[in-house]
Amino acid sequence: MAPSVAQIQQVVADPIQAAKQSVKAVEEVATTEETKTEVGAKGPSYPFYYPYFDVDEKFPPLELFDHVDPGTRADPKKPHLLTANVKTTNISPYLGTEVSGVQISELTKEGLDELALFVAERKVVVFRDQNFKDLGPDRQIEIAKHFGPIQRHPTSGNVKGYPEFHVVYRDGDNDRFREYTGGNRASNLQWHSDVSYEKQPPGTTFFFILDQPENGGGDTLFLSQVEAYNRLSPEFRKRLEGLRAVHSAVFQADFSRNRGGPVRREPVESEHPIVRVHPVTGEKALYVNQGFTRHIVGFKKEESDFLLNFLYDHVAKGSDFQIRARYEPGTVVVWDNRVTAHSANPDYDKNFRRHAVRLTPQAERPTEGHA
Repeated sequence: MAPSVAQIQQVVADPIQAAKQSVKAVEEVATTEETKTEVGAKGPSYPFYYPYFDVDEKFPPLELFDHVDPGTRADPKKPHLLTANVKTTNISPYLGTEVSGVQISELTKEGLDELALFVAERKVVVFRDQNFKDLGPDRQIEIAKHFGPIQRHPTSGNVKGYPEFHVVYRDGDNDRFREYTGGNRASNLQWHSDVSYEKQPPGTTFFFILDQPENGGGDTLFLSQVEAYNRLSPEFRKRLEGLRAVHSAVFQADFSRNRGGPVRREPVESEHPIVRVHPVTGEKALYVNQGFTRHIVGFKKEESDFLLNFLYDHVAKGSDFQIRARYEPGTVVVWDNRVTAHSANPDYDKNFRRHAVRLTPQAERPTEGHA
């Protein structure tokens, strides 16, 4: 059993040092002989975050809530985030900025509001040299909750005692991603927006790397659904306006159940507009993805498949509005799940370990609105 918050808290004057000692304490507990046997003699660098699957763990249905995006409160000049010491480099004109010289963990409430706005504007922000992975689970969750209630994933590996964490893990003996996407494929890329089947899907999303392949690879590909929408002709965009599509968690739940994994909450299906509007920037974006979108409401199957497949093909071929988020030790990627899609990139030897963690705050119900 994972230690309680009370067990891992320590009274230390320096809060960063306290957080590091907390993580060390829980990792010492996690690295028992049982854990060593489970993950191998040379286990993960952060065994506390080793994926945990409990088929008896159950969650109640999610309830709707009122959401105010923190970016609406932000100073557009971002004085608490983009200080004189901060260096920013755009990866692409349409999305993606690398940032160094600031610690997410040290941002004030105003700085976190500005982070929400900056991520909404740039879609994907890659923070370098962060201490985020060493803060301890409670502080990590506290920061993420600034952006909304954290989605607890119904089927993925989480952290024992901390279901807010979605753990991404692959090594020579574990490859759930390849199993999920299907092994007999020429490419294992699958563009998706995380858990878009929820009534209130995620907004500002955090992803931090713990272990990565030693020879490179294992990056994440991102694309701008805003630019994908903008590339369409005005007449075609008009045809998409008002259309809604069903996003489903059923396949994901069935996959987990059939392999003996957990289904912590019964799968849901939700209708969302094919074109949604960001509540802060007012930008319109496509909101369909091959991972979870199943059909267009009111269309016959052939009609729905034809239109959705065109949109999937359109975004997948849009290399000029895609980027590769490259990981280094200490990297934290923060993206806006409402206006992007992404895919894991399993371009590394299966014997290398890739270990990362996602915190997934939920946001508003997708709306069409008016840009």
